[in-house]
Amino acid sequence: MNNELANQVCVVTGASTGIGRGIALAVARAGADVVIHGRRPSDKLESLRQQIREHGRRCEAVYGDFSESPNYEQLVESAWATFGEVNHWVNNAGGDVLTGELAETAFAEKLDYLWKTDVVSSLMLSRLAGKRMLQRGQESIDESSSIINLGWDQAAQGMAGDSGEMFATTKGAIMAMTRSLAQSLAPRVRVNCLAPGWIQTKWGNQASSAWDRRAKDDSLMGRWGAPDDVAKAAAFLCAHPFISGHCLPVNGGFRYGKE
Repeated sequence: MNNELANQVCVVTGASTGIGRGIALAVARAGADVVIHGRRPSDKLESLRQQIREHGRRCEAVYGDFSESPNYEQLVESAWATFGEVNHWVNNAGGDVLTGELAETAFAEKLDYLWKTDVVSSLMLSRLAGKRMLQRGQESIDESSSIINLGWDQAAQGMAGDSGEMFATTKGAIMAMTRSLAQSLAPRVRVNCLAPGWIQTKWGNQASSAWDRRAKDDSLMGRWGAPDDVAKAAAFLCAHPFISGHCLPVNGGFRYGKE
């Protein structure tokens, strides 16, 4: 992107692995200094910080667990204090209920967890970050300010099964709130949403042959997406001054009318 984000600061929540890690690296390559967020200090977050610094960008970490009574105000304050300013805020953090310790829990427990980690955190952090961005832009329109949320490409048409119901509910809410936030914060702050399709993160790497076939069949490109596919789209939305209130599918083109 040829340093289109030079002299800007981007916050990426849930940056330790997968899509969040890819976004943090993509905005750094585009010239931004980066504040990376994780639930707690980890080797993965530290290695990302060192990798971004190797690109010649500043990078520091902030922490907060969105499933356990988080102090959103303190997190936003810490992010702003790191480099004295924030231009872009990416709400990538989300709950994992498909792998790990929550995979075998009841549907209601998974839904409650996703609601807190995905929906509530995205809305509260967007409101707080947006308010700070508006304070800077009171004298003139500042098109360098933006917020990006993470939705799901199949939220609109739905997908059968427990996972489809959970993710349509939570990611659909995030996509809807994005459009409302864009109106609330216009014209000084742009708000957009990325809607990834089948992206080969932790769950995709261990998916069954049936799900592997489903993911490839759903995309016109005939393949899984990679975290970097989403990351490049995030960097593009950060840099583009005339896109707001938009939900951008990143899915290789959804194949409708499959037989």
